[in-house]
Amino acid sequence: MSFKRALGPFDATMVVIGGIVGSGIFINPYLVARTLDTPALVLGAWIAGGAIALAGAFAYAELGQRLPKAGGQYVYLAEAWHPVVGFLYGWALLFMIETGAMAAVAISFAQYALRLAGQPDTLVMVVAIAAIVLLSAINYVGVTPGSRVNNVFVLLKVTALGVIILLALWGPSSPSWLTASRGDATPSGALAFGAALIPILFAYGGWQNANYVAEEMRDPKRHLPRALILGTAIVVVIYVLANVAYLRTLGLTGLAATETPAADAAAMWLGAGGARFVAAAIAISTFGFLDLAILAPTRVYYAMANDGAFLPAVAKLHPRFQTPANAILLQSAWAIALLFTGKYGDLLNTVVFADWIFFGLTVAGLFMLRRRQGTPDGFRTPGYPWLPALFVLVAVVVVYSVVREAPMRAAVGAGLLLIGVPVFYLFKRNSANV
Repeated sequence: MSFKRALGPFDATMVVIGGIVGSGIFINPYLVARTLDTPALVLGAWIAGGAIALAGAFAYAELGQRLPKAGGQYVYLAEAWHPVVGFLYGWALLFMIETGAMAAVAISFAQYALRLAGQPDTLVMVVAIAAIVLLSAINYVGVTPGSRVNNVFVLLKVTALGVIILLALWGPSSPSWLTASRGDATPSGALAFGAALIPILFAYGGWQNANYVAEEMRDPKRHLPRALILGTAIVVVIYVLANVAYLRTLGLTGLAATETPAADAAAMWLGAGGARFVAAAIAISTFGFLDLAILAPTRVYYAMANDGAFLPAVAKLHPRFQTPANAILLQSAWAIALLFTGKYGDLLNTVVFADWIFFGLTVAGLFMLRRRQGTPDGFRTPGYPWLPALFVLVAVVVVYSVVREAPMRAAVGAGLLLIGVPVFYLFKRNSANV
């Protein structure tokens, strides 16, 4: 049995946008404003981060065209380097990265949804679990329902960001918002600019979600590259304009002084209703992200199992719905378990560097595949080899920065990854004996 090819180019583009845009753009820009001392540098950092994200999307577009299979990044790592490298990515995704993100995002959604409904925080766990269960059920019965939910919520959160941007452009602005600098700051150098890129690059991550579902696209060789490039470019424009909105309304000093820039900016335009508007926007954004976290990464576990490197039951598609039903159940059950541990935040912090380890290895794998297979006939990564090489270098710097800031957490994360090596060979041995 094979996957149902139900996703068109619009669906694929919505997967890209939905995978990148989360709650971070509503909150995180203050971190960049605290690091850099002029609005021009802040905007320049967001533009530079967008350029790096586009470089990654270009490479993933070529990789997706070469290997348009379910599992995306897992397939590229296994093909370019070694199956154990692909397995370690899926291992980290299932037990640390994606499920930890699901737990954290479900809590965030529940908090903002309850705030909107005027209900107490004592119901956070109930709402968080209900959200995971509901979206798991939707994605269990078909890729089309899950994709439709994603499309709706992507459009809603992009609309919310559009409202913020338009209000900022039409409303009064902070005096000299583009030229003023913080009086308490020393001039920002290269190190400060590099530090500011860390939260920006995390905010731009997520374009790879479209590669996970390549086998469910009607024409992945054509639609996947277009979706990756168009979707990522749209997010870059939105993110830069959102930061213009925050700077224009709050000024650099005001943006650096608040941990809730979207709420503060909206309150200046809409009064008390502004806070509710932003709460609704964040609830919408987190719910949409949660849906995509169930829709796309579960295809990685299916691909691992199909290769004999994971639980055999996970390699089975539902006979009626043609979805990786067991993979969906496994991921969602572990995410709910992490909710009860209360340690998902620490878990995410411990292994957050793993994402950029695998980003770097995946794009570096493009060099390996070109050497073995030659240049493709269709989409080719622009600026090859310099652009993908720059992306790999940035990935190395990001990983180094995380290790430098939190060496113990990085060491624990590396240990958790290494545990996956004997697990991989155990699964492979067992599958060979079947």
